Amino acid sequence: MRLTSSEPFWLVKNGIIHSYPSLNEDIDTDIVIIGAGITGSLIAHQCIADGYNTVIVDKREVCHGSTSATTSMLQYEIDKPLYELIDLIGEEGAVLSYKACFDSIDQLQSISNQIKSTCGFKKKESLYFASRKKDVTWLKKEFEALKEHGFPVKWLEPKTISKNYQLEHTYGGILSGQGGSIDAFQLAHDLLHYNHKKGLQIFDKTDVVTIEYRSKDVIIHTEFKKSIKAKKVIFCNGFESTEIIPEKFVDLLSTYAVVGEQKEDDLSHLNTTLFWNTADPYNYMRTTDDNRLLIGGEDEDFVNADKRDALIKKKSAKLEKTVEKILPNYDFRIDFGWAGTFGETKDGLPYIGKHPDFKNAYFVLGFGGNGITFSVIGMDMVSAMLHGKTHELSKYFKFGR
Repeated sequence: MRLTSSEPFWLVKNGIIHSYPSLNEDIDTDIVIIGAGITGSLIAHQCIADGYNTVIVDKREVCHGSTSATTSMLQYEIDKPLYELIDLIGEEGAVLSYKACFDSIDQLQSISNQIKSTCGFKKKESLYFASRKKDVTWLKKEFEALKEHGFPVKWLEPKTISKNYQLEHTYGGILSGQGGSIDAFQLAHDLLHYNHKKGLQIFDKTDVVTIEYRSKDVIIHTEFKKSIKAKKVIFCNGFESTEIIPEKFVDLLSTYAVVGEQKEDDLSHLNTTLFWNTADPYNYMRTTDDNRLLIGGEDEDFVNADKRDALIKKKSAKLEKTVEKILPNYDFRIDFGWAGTFGETKDGLPYIGKHPDFKNAYFVLGFGGNGITFSVIGMDMVSAMLHGKTHELSKYFKFGR
């Protein structure tokens, strides 16, 4: 019997890197961050750099939520094409959002270098290809919009794509000069460990039961009857924020990913590029730093975790067939298959900022395919907000927009 792991690849590959205690005393601090994944670890990094006494808590082991399931593709292209986003929110906001995501990839590389992370950060190109002939018209429209606003893009014909990447059944695509990949699970652990040595207090396996939102501070009450008093609370808990925010502001989706066996073959034609297509739902693909192929997609509406996970085998088989179709010369054998949950907003943008129902609170909720790059943008936005300043993207990422 041949079994495929249903645990995320990164979790199995890395194991438990660092472990932290649960909260066992009352604490008074400047900032408390809820959620110790890649978003929370980045925001904590900024808060420590800005000189705030900071505490981060998570109800799981650190990094064991969505961070362990992400495929960690770093793209500046948002789930809404630029030309569509311009129609939705205007040219200024759309271009600012795209450029902020573009810059965040370089910023993430700098952070990785600064803390000497072993996350395997690599700069890559990105190929957005048409998987159906009917998609070429709008994809070329997107190419022109990106080119007009100064993004480093080229249009590739199907023959060029086949020659350069051995990728078949495409109808042309946009090659962008900006992208990257990391092991987000490793990076988040490295960030937490780095800042723990600088005074960041980290408590995992500590569930928050209630929060008092007072005029000048907040009090976090935990399952262990211990509390954290803080001037500000920052929620970095992704789709789980839907459990506390009353209005419907995001659609939850289940997504699936598989990673193949480690190869000795030369994958140089794939290693320097991220791939994603125009299918609905779209597929995305890249190699890992240990010479495996990763492909994800097959998204559908999230019902509950049990129903999501029951589809792993079926969805993995579909992803395997996709690889066989577009990479017919690649011998793909699945080693890992898993599922995750993520949020999709109406405009593809995150929610970062205040919510009128929560005093002394900020939210950094980087939904969609750009969760990591949105979190990097969130670092600058949170820093500005804590200093009483207004960030240029605040009006585009706010609640109630």
